[in-house]
Amino acid sequence: MNVSQAIKERRSIKAFDPQHKMTEQEISTLMSLAMLSPTAFNIQNWRFVLVTDPVLRHQIRAVSWNQAQVQEASLLIVLTADLKAWAKKPERYWQNAPKAVADILVPAIGHYYENNEQVQRDEAMRSCGMAAMTIMLAAKEMGYDTCPMDGFDFDAVAKLLNLPADHTPTMFVVVGKALKDAQPRGGQLTMSEVVINDKF
Repeated sequence: MNVSQAIKERRSIKAFDPQHKMTEQEISTLMSLAMLSPTAFNIQNWRFVLVTDPVLRHQIRAVSWNQAQVQEASLLIVLTADLKAWAKKPERYWQNAPKAVADILVPAIGHYYENNEQVQRDEAMRSCGMAAMTIMLAAKEMGYDTCPMDGFDFDAVAKLLNLPADHTPTMFVVVGKALKDAQPRGGQLTMSEVVINDKF
């Protein structure tokens, strides 16, 4: 499946086969591709919590408006972000770059993020959003369906996952085999309404 086809065919699925299991190799492949998603300064601030424990899945469903796909999809991925990834040994992010490049970029990371919690949080949302799309398109190519989700109690999920204080949940992506097709698209805006040339 090419990228264009995956984009066109990817839909948000709500009904999944609860009996289907993904293999460890499939999950590893999917996460390897997710980890190629771009991040500013290469800080790789996404953290992917793969929730497979049935009891925990049930608890998360209870704080996610009781949405069935949280529990019934083959895999629940809670995309979280390390808000302080920029400060945790940032030289790691450029260890394979030429020294001249690393000498410029590593200090720039601190200058950009330090004392700017809004930028740290904004970056977390951007990074996880791009990773979520990577997961959904890769899953589609692998023959799986997905649903991105933000309909949950963020504080309750953070507590259930025992997230560190400097981490935040950003969204879920559930992955599995659809039992029912998505509803027809609700209504697409025209290109002339959403694509602006140069200035509004």
